Amino acid sequence: MTEKQTNILEGKLSITNSEFGKMPDSTVVEQYKLVNNNGVEVNIITYGGRITSLKVPNKKGDFENVVLGFDNLDDYLKENPFFGALIGRFGNRIAKGKFTLEGKDYTLATNNGENHLHGGIKGFDSVVWEAEPIEEKENSILKLTYLSKDGEEGYPGNLKITVIYTLTKDNALEVSYEATTDKTTVVNLTQHAYFNLSGDFSKDILNHDVVINSNTYLPVDETQIPTGEIRNVKGTPFDFTSVKKIGKEIAINNEQLKLGGGYDHCWIVNGEKGNMNFVASAYDETSGRFMEVYSEEPGMQFYTANFLDNTLPIPNGGTYAKRTGFCFETQHYPDSPNQKDFPTTILEPGEIYSTKTTYKFSTK
Repeated sequence: MTEKQTNILEGKLSITNSEFGKMPDSTVVEQYKLVNNNGVEVNIITYGGRITSLKVPNKKGDFENVVLGFDNLDDYLKENPFFGALIGRFGNRIAKGKFTLEGKDYTLATNNGENHLHGGIKGFDSVVWEAEPIEEKENSILKLTYLSKDGEEGYPGNLKITVIYTLTKDNALEVSYEATTDKTTVVNLTQHAYFNLSGDFSKDILNHDVVINSNTYLPVDETQIPTGEIRNVKGTPFDFTSVKKIGKEIAINNEQLKLGGGYDHCWIVNGEKGNMNFVASAYDETSGRFMEVYSEEPGMQFYTANFLDNTLPIPNGGTYAKRTGFCFETQHYPDSPNQKDFPTTILEPGEIYSTKTTYKFSTK
């Protein structure tokens, strides 16, 4: 693996890139390592715009990776649960893979039972993005672009997407999304990193303390499509308005938890529409690592890796077991194209889809 320095600035701040592997058609997949002046380091590959590792310090100052992933392209090319990937055109589920737009019916792949999930058979998680490192004094930045052609995975319109990863001087990873279309379409982009703040992937995440800034969530049917009801979290295991361990109520007798196999639901974020609102936080007491999430998105899918089953390899040995990671997927609501009371995910020609999510890391 040859490594090429693309820019070095003051202190530790740097962006380097190296070949991560080759696609079956010989397209080269690159890995970019972004480092800030504090030594925080994120690795991103051009295949799926995936975060392959994110090293942040614990309370003793030891740096460890806190996201689930692989150390080689072959494992990403095999079936895996969207580890670290950019998700699109539509994050989450669309019922029965069908929606109607401007009087025209569209049919998408059904790749999650009878439903469409995360953009289809070959969503944005499975394409090779164009990458461009950006030089800045205090932050380490990588710009990714992709053109999703009209009809790709059944979606209308040529959609131009730009995603900018910014590793900031204060140990935050910002993910900014922009998209434009030449035909009316639907868009719902997200990032599918699985976090384990302990840095030890042999441990589950049930002991993490979580807060979710939400009074309501979307209950689902037996195929995990929202019923349309907006339900109050009060008095339910979905109440994370104050600090609670993930594992405290995950196994109680609750119909919604049974349907998701644990937490796999969309919470409606409190706050003004379009503002950078506080969404959620997670804390691992042993390592002292604390993560806060802020976003302009109206919802967040909280997923507790209920379907990991010891079949996928951990790079340094072992396998990823059930609930060894959790996802905070900021997004619009699932099945929005079919539910008129949900915030719209329609993008028209001439409009710009623009949204940002920030993951901020510290210790306490």
